[in-house]
Amino acid sequence: MSLSIRPAVRNDAAQILAYITELAEYERARHEVVATVADIEKTLFDEGSNVHSLICERDGQAIGFAVYFFSYSTWQGRNGIYLEDLYITPQQRGGGAGREVLRHIAREAVARGCGRFEWSVLDWNTPALEFYQSLGAEPQAEWVRYRLAGEKLLAFAQG
Repeated sequence: MSLSIRPAVRNDAAQILAYITELAEYERARHEVVATVADIEKTLFDEGSNVHSLICERDGQAIGFAVYFFSYSTWQGRNGIYLEDLYITPQQRGGGAGREVLRHIAREAVARGCGRFEWSVLDWNTPALEFYQSLGAEPQAEWVRYRLAGEKLLAFAQG
């Protein structure tokens, strides 16, 4: 079975949104997905987008996706890559697709001189935690992630 990874294109927007929704369902947060196909088209594919997306295919059929962007480390004085989402359909997990998508992005990080390749994972997602650790990735337990969103973001911004 042939595995390939390619840059996503605008015509992939509906499939990407479907995968985002499936991932959110798995993460028990389906209710938080408010993105539309038009949002995905605009933010991933319009001119000036700083977000990158990949489609993973097996035998020409889409089986997953990844979305990532370049970050910056002031301590390293170098860019990094932050993986926002990686999703492989449940029936395709365990066949090496996730590892190959991560390796594809890691190669881009190395080619561009990035100092880091980072992502977040839910603390209850044991299969993902074990998978990432099997790759040699290390959790960063000393950092706590914070978020302002929705009404709280608006209220803070308005002062």
